Amino acid sequence: MIDPVIFSFKLFNLEIVLRWYGVLVMLGAVVGAWWAEKEIRRRGENGEVIWDAMIWVLPIGILGARLWYVVNNIFAGSSYYLDNPIKILYVWEGGLHFFGGLLLGGLALFFFLQKNGMDTWLFLDALAPATLLGQALARPANFINQELYGQPTQLPWGIPIEANHRLAQYADLSQFPVQTTRFHPTFAYEMVLNFLIVLFLWWLSRRYEDELKPGALFSAWLLLAGLSRTFIEFFRPDQARIGDTFITYTMAVSFAMAIAGAIMLLVRFGKLQLAMAEGWENQYQVKMLDRRTSPRSRVSPIAEDVSDMDEKKTLNGPVKRKSTAKPAAKKTSATSSPKGKKASAVKKPAPKRKVEK
Repeated sequence: MIDPVIFSFKLFNLEIVLRWYGVLVMLGAVVGAWWAEKEIRRRGENGEVIWDAMIWVLPIGILGARLWYVVNNIFAGSSYYLDNPIKILYVWEGGLHFFGGLLLGGLALFFFLQKNGMDTWLFLDALAPATLLGQALARPANFINQELYGQPTQLPWGIPIEANHRLAQYADLSQFPVQTTRFHPTFAYEMVLNFLIVLFLWWLSRRYEDELKPGALFSAWLLLAGLSRTFIEFFRPDQARIGDTFITYTMAVSFAMAIAGAIMLLVRFGKLQLAMAEGWENQYQVKMLDRRTSPRSRVSPIAEDVSDMDEKKTLNGPVKRKSTAKPAAKKTSATSSPKGKKASAVKKPAPKRKVEK
């Protein structure tokens, strides 16, 4: 197995530890933000705003993800965090729930956009695939920490789990020997599904770019991400269940996400009428247009070229514009010249004027 600690050292009396979990989570967050920036620019808005938003969204999102994980752990019947409340702060040891990050991180993003007068739907449509991409890139951290695995399986891709990382129901090593028992890699299932959804949403945003209205891509994300997580929950024995049913709290939230996404899609394309959605705009409200990087700019390529030339002309003096027209064909004389010599220009006699009788 891979050591969860990349390296550690002591600085005075403080031990500095770099863990794979933290590195991969941050990698997912940065790559997701980078993807979102490109998508925001493509929709005509200033993509750099997302980095300003991340200052608020990331820490608040991590806090929400941790709190949801801890509460879910307690609902599952574990007293680990009740007996060791200081462990709630040990985020680097693992234990972040995606839905908690979405909830508080989403609220932080909403207030940030409202404060700065930005179009919420534009950012949600751009961020929806980015969140799944970031989550997928961070999922290998669960393998390194030996967490979020499923039931025992005989499938060839089952993974081993050490005894000290086993759930209580699989702790009996006489029944589940370490050498031979393998478990469903549910984190890997979710990672693959996330990548597939990201690719589908990316294709959808390009193939039907003119037909998609604000909020449509986010609605599709709710539907697909919700169904994906609902499916994954069937393989998660560590999740808290509602009473004596097979339904987990996360499964219920995931299915509710999918239903909300389906309803929003029906409303968005006029198949369902809701009074609360009557003012849903049909175009993004762009505040800061980045003309040079956005294909949705209303400036034509020729006008952009001329504008760029004017800017260069102001800074560096006159600039010649490169012509895109094909050069005119050279006129040659009617008389042929010997091979290898230039043809001499022969002046043609003026045509006789026709006199009407």
